[in-house]
Amino acid sequence: MKTYLVTGGAGFIGSNFIYYIINKYSDIKIMNLDKLTYAGNLSNLKGIKNNSNYDFIHGDICDKELVNNIFSNNDIDYVVNFAAETHVDRSINDPEPFVRTNVLGTVNILNAAKNAWSTGDGFKEGKKYLQISTDEVYGSLGDTGYFNETTSIDPHSPYSSSKAGADLIVKSYFDTYKMPINITRCSNNYGAYQFPEKLIPLIINNCLKYKSLPIYGNGTNVRDWLYVEDHCSAIDIVLQYGKCGEVYNIGGHNERTNIQIVKKIINYINENKDKEVTERLITYVEDRKGHDMRYGINPKKIVQELGWHPETPFEIGIEKTIEWYLQNEEWMNNITSGKYLK
Repeated sequence: MKTYLVTGGAGFIGSNFIYYIINKYSDIKIMNLDKLTYAGNLSNLKGIKNNSNYDFIHGDICDKELVNNIFSNNDIDYVVNFAAETHVDRSINDPEPFVRTNVLGTVNILNAAKNAWSTGDGFKEGKKYLQISTDEVYGSLGDTGYFNETTSIDPHSPYSSSKAGADLIVKSYFDTYKMPINITRCSNNYGAYQFPEKLIPLIINNCLKYKSLPIYGNGTNVRDWLYVEDHCSAIDIVLQYGKCGEVYNIGGHNERTNIQIVKKIINYINENKDKEVTERLITYVEDRKGHDMRYGINPKKIVQELGWHPETPFEIGIEKTIEWYLQNEEWMNNITSGKYLK
């Protein structure tokens, strides 16, 4: 039986990963360490809260005593570090929490894992630390080209800079100690349980409330979108088969401008839910400071070396996602009001 320590497992991608992994494997144990900030909610995991293979620990990855106790009292095989402050706008307004959680928290978990797994002249077999990073550490692309694993890191926001710093520290634990690590850098995820400050759930929520739909600049910023379950399958494959010390880019080859995403959501809700929802709700606002123009991931390495590929076409994934939020308005209302914080 493998024991997973999943940090930030009550958040968007973390909760989806826990569902994915616990439904796929019967001989595993999941320990979910989450601080339960505004974006992490146990309601995301109510479907498995009584599962005998699942334990929740309320705590902060920066808490050295807590993290060390987890490793002392459990034989952790895999660490999957989702725990992070992730919203770019919040990082611009207040960078300090991003540095504390994303950098210092990562160091804390790395040290605990290194101490628990070290044999003196190496590391125990079957152990791995996986850092969940982002394509934003690479900076911005022009109209052509893609991010490869060899692309130089060039972050432009406090958020992406803190994630880049964490990546470099994780890499140093392999270079210095030969600790078994991997880093994954993924494009924008979409799917169920995403906090409605991010583009897709924000637009859906605002449409349902007839609120303005704020679009930065002229809406032509481009992102590569990946359905969250496809990201979860990639993480699983990297844990099982990824070569230690390697970085793997995860992308869906689904580039869309922000305005295309917004209009797709409007049209779907207009046709399937509410005719009053139209493009008149769109409002263009002053562009974000340091706003990257385009992200594009080349996932060739994970495809060729590990056999992973995205299975969900964007047109199918986006409609499944919109439908989930339409069918879970109560979840969205409660999470935005803070009702589900604990």
